[in-house]
Amino acid sequence: MSPPKRENLFLNIVCNIVVPTIVLTKLSTEDRLGPTWGMVVALLFPLGYGVYDLVRRKKTNVFSVVGIASVLLTGGLNYLKADGFWFAVKEAAVPLLFGAAVLISNHTRRPLVREVLCNEQVLDIERIEAALVERGTRPAFDRLLNNASYAVAGSFVLSAALNYGLARYLLKSPVGTSEFNAELGRMNMLNWPVIVLPSMVVTMLIFWKLMSGITRLTGLGFEAIVRSHETKAT
Repeated sequence: MSPPKRENLFLNIVCNIVVPTIVLTKLSTEDRLGPTWGMVVALLFPLGYGVYDLVRRKKTNVFSVVGIASVLLTGGLNYLKADGFWFAVKEAAVPLLFGAAVLISNHTRRPLVREVLCNEQVLDIERIEAALVERGTRPAFDRLLNNASYAVAGSFVLSAALNYGLARYLLKSPVGTSEFNAELGRMNMLNWPVIVLPSMVVTMLIFWKLMSGITRLTGLGFEAIVRSHETKAT
């Protein structure tokens, strides 16, 4: 079976960050698109990308669904002329939903941590499972995954706090004005250095600790548990 298509990171950044930021900060003035159409055009790109990616990769997951819902909610709040406070609440609610989804998934057959950090596209799961059974360390492995889930959920809580703080700091103007659109554009641009990059660093640390735990519990080296290109091809 061929592996699922990878997400186009360049297209993701262009549609979710670059274009919306340019539209909101440069094209939402009254002499151009205006605040309303500027917001509509800016939201069409991440929404369109989210739908395109779901159709292209044919892989529905909670992250994609919540991401699309977040874009629609931003549009709804703008239409209702909600106070900037509610935009901040929305920004905090999205990562909190992710964190809740991670914890809830622990009680299902497909924990999100296993799907994201410990999946068959990255690791040789069959070899790992065999080694765990042979050494009698499967219960310890389950505890390792459970602890990783709590760590990932904690990183989402941190992201929620940063999202809320950034939104409250930047969103000062009345909703529906070109000034508010520009502030929203700056917030969208600052999301990466202020929120996304630190979250990625935390995720990498969690992944490193997970890999260290797997090598310790299985007695296998790192090269033995990571799937090679040849293994993926077969």
